[in-house]
Amino acid sequence: MTRLTTTSAPAAVVLIRFYVGAIFLFEGIQKFLYPDQLGTGRFDKAGIPAPGFVAPLDGVFEMACGALILAGLLTRLAVIPMIVNMAGALLITKLPILWGDAPLFTKDSGWWDFVHESRTDLAMLCGSLFLLLVGAGAWSLDARLRATHTTAQPVTS
Repeated sequence: MTRLTTTSAPAAVVLIRFYVGAIFLFEGIQKFLYPDQLGTGRFDKAGIPAPGFVAPLDGVFEMACGALILAGLLTRLAVIPMIVNMAGALLITKLPILWGDAPLFTKDSGWWDFVHESRTDLAMLCGSLFLLLVGAGAWSLDARLRATHTTAQPVTS
């Protein structure tokens, strides 16, 4: 638990946490608000198996992990499933753009289309990897809990 909450990163990390956490939280919510476009329907069009199960599960993970990242609580643990999420999104929905075999993409495919369409996924992946490496930063519940834990000295007789 100590390894998960320890951070020596500056308070400015809150900016990365805000961006990454808010995007995951809002994207998770939208999977339920707009299931045909962003949830089950999108997963089905992308060829993801069991879209009726996987899309809501993905939405729940995005909301829960996004909220934890925003709060800076168990941040390193919360970004791990989101790294897997972003890697999966890139492999399943963005990489096929390079080969012209993208069911969700209607234009001619190629390198520039791939870079354009994957920009948010790549930014979210990099932001999540950054938070995994440095932790939540000084303005986080992780830092506050760690400070409380280290200042509480056990009573010995």
